[in-house]
Amino acid sequence: MLEFRDIAITDKERINAALNKSQFMGCEYSFANNMAWKRLGDSQISFYKDFYICCSFRSEDGVPRFFFPSGEGDYREVISEMKAYSEKLGKPLRVAGITEKTLQMLNEVFPDSFSVSTDEGDWDYIYNTQDLITLSGRKYHGKRNHLAHFNKLDAEFKMMTENDFNDCITFSTIEYNNRNEEHDHSYIAEQYAINTYFTYFHELGLKGGVIRIGGEVAAFTIGDQLNNETFCVHIEKADTKYDGIYAGINNCFAKEAAAQYKYINREEDLGIEGLRKAKQSYHPAFLLKKYIVTFK
Repeated sequence: MLEFRDIAITDKERINAALNKSQFMGCEYSFANNMAWKRLGDSQISFYKDFYICCSFRSEDGVPRFFFPSGEGDYREVISEMKAYSEKLGKPLRVAGITEKTLQMLNEVFPDSFSVSTDEGDWDYIYNTQDLITLSGRKYHGKRNHLAHFNKLDAEFKMMTENDFNDCITFSTIEYNNRNEEHDHSYIAEQYAINTYFTYFHELGLKGGVIRIGGEVAAFTIGDQLNNETFCVHIEKADTKYDGIYAGINNCFAKEAAAQYKYINREEDLGIEGLRKAKQSYHPAFLLKKYIVTFK
């Protein structure tokens, strides 16, 4: 029977070995993300032979949400173990993070055994890295204008070092405290994630970028390698009183941190209209469709 527990930094080698075998493109297949965002969904982890399994135990209907296992081996066997665990809890097995390819495999291995749903808010925005670096063509005319405004600022971009950590934490804390919205669970989980990224920055293999204006942090961003072709941006914060600041941090970081990768994953929009509009404005190469299956 599977056993679940909290993720720890000491799990990095084993989890990354499984992730590297699968080469999945979804943002949830990142050790750094699993470590940092565990409070958002009360996530815990388990291993089965050469598979890594992450499960979110927080849900509106009380049904745990497993993520499709990464690693290698007999998928019929590992899914059956997950199903047995769910049945012991008195719940149906629900599996998320499923792409077109893995959905096809599940249909072949477990035909007519589950229902399928999807939410566009969970789809990842995948960009051609060179598009975000060059901003070439008519479709990026507006972005080049934003970047021109940024270039008029007396701003300095540098790759992040330990000397920036405290200032960036303070910057994100001030932003959190100044929110007009109620500080719900997701905002609290985000603060935990940001602090985790800084606490284990080097151990997680993260890269970060910082923009300072007048010596003060005006924007910062953090990401890391997702698979052999893809870099993933996990956090991006900026002070919008500076015109073009988001265009600036996006472009500078792509050039300095992700130029060697074919794609940049800028994660999902969570169904938030403003976030969706912003992500669409950068013209993704494609959206990585992700499905949820619930076994009968």
